[in-house]
Amino acid sequence: MKEGLTVGDFSRATHLSVKTLRHYHQVGLLEPATVDPGNGYRYYRPDQIPSAQVIRRLRDLEMPVAEVKAVLNAPGTAARNALITTHLNRLETELAQTRAAVDSLRNLLQGPAAARSIKHRTVPATPAVGIRQTVDRDDILAWWHGALGELHATVHAQQLHRAGPSGGLYDSELFQNDRGEAIVFIPVDGDVRAIGRVEPFLVPAAELAVITHHGPLADVDLAYAELGSYATTHEISVDGPLRETYLRDAHDTPDETRWETEIGWPVFRADNHPAHSA
Repeated sequence: MKEGLTVGDFSRATHLSVKTLRHYHQVGLLEPATVDPGNGYRYYRPDQIPSAQVIRRLRDLEMPVAEVKAVLNAPGTAARNALITTHLNRLETELAQTRAAVDSLRNLLQGPAAARSIKHRTVPATPAVGIRQTVDRDDILAWWHGALGELHATVHAQQLHRAGPSGGLYDSELFQNDRGEAIVFIPVDGDVRAIGRVEPFLVPAAELAVITHHGPLADVDLAYAELGSYATTHEISVDGPLRETYLRDAHDTPDETRWETEIGWPVFRADNHPAHSA
C-alpha cells in the first residue's frame, strides 16, 4: 500500500472506470499521484478520492471537461460556486426547452386541433423604433429577447409614446437558409433619436392573412403551417417578410402560456379569396 491505490482499487473506490481514469489522466483532469517508470502502472492517493467524486458528479451533470478543470482549480469557494451555478442555470434552461418541445410533440400527436380563425388585414405604414440585423436561425430567440428589451428601454428613456404592440419582420431566407434579416420594432409617436442598434424605422404597409397563436413560441410553427397552407391553397401567397405582432409577450408577463402572437403572411388581397374561420 505504500505505493498508493492501484488504478483498479481507485476505480472501485470512486466508481470511475479504468478507461475513464485513463482518459482523465490524458486530459490532465485527474492525474495519478505516481506512475511506475518501469511498467507504467498508475497509483493514486486516498486523498484524491474526494476530487474524483466531485468530478464524477459534475460529469454526470454533463459539465464539459474544461469547465470541470476550472471548478477544481478555482481560487476560492465563491469562484467555484459561480462556475457551478452558471452550468446549473444552463441545464435548467435546456430542461425548460426540452419540456416545451415534449409538450409541443404531445399536442401534435394528439391530432390536429380545431382550425383557427384566419382573417385578412390591410396594414398601413407605421412609424416605429426598430433594430435590424442578419441573424442565424438558432440564435433568433436570444436575439429577439435582447433586441425587444433594448427597444423597450429606448422608448422609456426617450419618453416616446407607444402607438401599438411590438412586432417583428422576418425575411424568407431566415427560414429557408437558416440565416436572414430580422427586424423587431415598437410603433411610436414622436421623434426617435438613433442610438446604438436602435434606429427610426417605418414599418411597411402590407396586405396580410393573419392568424393568432396562443402560448409559448416553441410551437408557433404549427400556426405558421396552418397559415401558410391557407395562403398557398388559395394561391394568394406573395413574396415578402413574415410578420409577427406581440399582443402579449415577455415584456407583459413571464408566463409563456399567456403569450399571444399574431402572425401575418403577405398575400394578394382578392375578394374571391375570403378569409375563413372555424
